[in-house]
Amino acid sequence: MKRQAILAAMLLASAGAVTLAAPGKAPVARASGIDQAGIDKSVKPGDDFDGYASGVWRAKTEIPADRAFTGLFLDVFNLAEARNRAIIDAALAAKAAPGSDQQKIADFYRAFTDTAGIEARGLAPLKPDLDAIAALADKRALSAMLGGDVRADVDPLNATNFHTAHLFGVFVTQGLEAPGKAVPYLLQGGLGLPERDYYLSAEKESLATRAAYRDYITRIFTLAGMSDPAARADRVIALETRIATAHLDNVAAQDVHKANNPWKRADFDTKAPGIDWGAFFGAAQLGSQQDFIVWMPDATSKLSALVASEPLASWQDWLAFHHIDDAAAVLPKAFDAASFDFYGRALSGTAQQRPRDKRAIGAVNGNLGDAVGRIFAARYFPASSKRDIQAMVSNILAAFDKRVGALDWMKPATKAEARRKITTMRVSVGYPEHWRDYSGLDVKADDPVGNLARARLAEYRWQLAKLTQAPDKGEWWMTPQTVNAVNLPLQNALNFPAAILEAPFYDPKRDAAANYGSIGAVIGHEISHSFDNTGAEFDAAGRLRNWWTPEDLAHFKEQSAALVAQYSAYEALPGLHINGEQTLGENIADVAGLTAAYEAYHASLKGKPAPVIGGLTGDQRFFLAFAQSWREKVRERALRGQVATDGHSPGGFRAQTVRNLDGWYKAFGVKPGDKLYLAPEKRVKVW
Repeated sequence: MKRQAILAAMLLASAGAVTLAAPGKAPVARASGIDQAGIDKSVKPGDDFDGYASGVWRAKTEIPADRAFTGLFLDVFNLAEARNRAIIDAALAAKAAPGSDQQKIADFYRAFTDTAGIEARGLAPLKPDLDAIAALADKRALSAMLGGDVRADVDPLNATNFHTAHLFGVFVTQGLEAPGKAVPYLLQGGLGLPERDYYLSAEKESLATRAAYRDYITRIFTLAGMSDPAARADRVIALETRIATAHLDNVAAQDVHKANNPWKRADFDTKAPGIDWGAFFGAAQLGSQQDFIVWMPDATSKLSALVASEPLASWQDWLAFHHIDDAAAVLPKAFDAASFDFYGRALSGTAQQRPRDKRAIGAVNGNLGDAVGRIFAARYFPASSKRDIQAMVSNILAAFDKRVGALDWMKPATKAEARRKITTMRVSVGYPEHWRDYSGLDVKADDPVGNLARARLAEYRWQLAKLTQAPDKGEWWMTPQTVNAVNLPLQNALNFPAAILEAPFYDPKRDAAANYGSIGAVIGHEISHSFDNTGAEFDAAGRLRNWWTPEDLAHFKEQSAALVAQYSAYEALPGLHINGEQTLGENIADVAGLTAAYEAYHASLKGKPAPVIGGLTGDQRFFLAFAQSWREKVRERALRGQVATDGHSPGGFRAQTVRNLDGWYKAFGVKPGDKLYLAPEKRVKVW
């Protein structure tokens, strides 16, 4: 799913049931798992399956004032958040030993919610940083500060918009062509807005966003008591616009072949002059590192040149603004409110800021994730659920393998490599085998700014420590309380955190059709990422290698192009189309994953007919469960941002994936002339 979003359980408005009888046993009622009250029967399924599955729900549902969207993802998140709240409350009530995880959880939360203390301290916690920025004397000192600001960045294979306010980010994992050795990947950064086109587009929405951003920067400088705040804001905007011009766009940044650029330490001096790389890497704790992968070499060269060409004063203003902006949530209320007015209201259209206690829960999870997650997994994820999900994963992997084995267009050599990836795929369910050690992280009840800074630095050092170790194929990239799932092509592995394995995605008490249509499709989706336009570039060892025959690769690209065209035709808002190239990987995973889940569901019936529950056949429940899993209601500004930056299509269009599966047509009587109808030869079957 690869979406940093949010999900948890909700009671369905209506769940029909049927009585099943086993020989010699009392009848057992099985819930259908379908929200029948949310279905809009005035909509023809073949014209708009999302509107049919969720039209009444959408008409009756209001987006919470403190949210940019709502839907099942938010419902499931709310359950996880309530459980995290209980874990934090227990830590607050305990007499925790100094240095223990419970003490760190409690004091991180206390510091974040101590608004009186935050007001009293003002900007004093940032004064050393701001003084150091003001004292920068030359570009060598600037290079060292930029290196000292580097922090761990997101996985470029699993995020299309990995912007950061730091000029560069570092991601550590195995090499693209060397699975046995960990290397640092250097990634483009430096932007305060979500991605480059926010700076470069001439559309009125982008112009308005840039104006609001300039106003926000001016407001921050004004609150900080700095001279000429408007002029400083202009310098920041001008510099970030030049940084944006240097950036790769989202589609180009997904091309792993363009990213495969091994550089030696000496290459930076010749290929990217402008930064004093000795000072930079020394401050970044990478002074002895000789091998790097530069994900965006052209951007790296251009960003380095900007360090040399742009006035030192512009860089000082940029650094000062971002140091304040990064800490705004734990600065006095005026800074916090200014940050929300821009990022919440102007950028996402959210009317109201989340309560501070709930933001504090998020901050604890974001910085002490495994400390909370260890308790979360033990308390809320029973062994029975783990076994059930592992069995479902096995069934869907088997269905995917069977499907690959039956492909008539794929040559035996390519097929053998694909099946090797399936049989060696590492699937982790619920929680990791090993937990993070936070013993070296100092958390204080009266230092929220310092807590954030120390936690970010601890994460960075944890990542750098991997450079001295063999790559861990079992490494988790999400905490158990995260409502999401992820495919890791370099590890040939999947993570399914405990928090997403909840109703309505998964419920052990309901009929199999809804479970396979919902969590089964999520599982299939993540499996299929190993075979999307990026995952298919990696072999079973996680090595970047072309294992395709030319003919097979041509067929794969032909089907991919058809999916690009299908999604590019969708209009999220008048005149705003989905970018089929940008969302291709996720769309491939949706189509292939839903297909695998559908075939696994049928295999689970073991030749017996599916029961009719609540007037719905098994196939109808399967497809409705899938569509209702992606139901959402989104504010317009947030939707525009999603289309511009996200690798996922909006939920309503993901629900329409069903039009590529033959079984959907039969289940709902879809005929030629229906708006979603595709002739059999036009239905995309990537796998």
